[in-house]
Amino acid sequence: MTAWLTLLAAGLLEVGFAASLKPSEGFTRLGPSVAVVVFGVAAVVVLTRALESVPVATAYAVFTAIGTLGTTAVAAVAFDESLTPLKVVSLVLVLAGVAGLRATG
Repeated sequence: MTAWLTLLAAGLLEVGFAASLKPSEGFTRLGPSVAVVVFGVAAVVVLTRALESVPVATAYAVFTAIGTLGTTAVAAVAFDESLTPLKVVSLVLVLAGVAGLRATG
């Protein structure tokens, strides 16, 4: 259970990493640029901890799914990016794929 909470934390750090990219404006703004590096490094370090107990293929799929879903939500709210029906269906498919990997793992 602890490994899965660690993996969740890594995924949330990944969301912070991805969400910081746009405000960094190509690494021309210091604060968001520092956030990109801090969140990115922290996400990988925490992911590595989860790999002590979770198979790498499953862990990476869950990690990227959390990043994808979370970043899509942040982008829709904070950056006013569209959330079309096709995007929603695609996100559901991402979740289904991760659930399938988890069920077999």
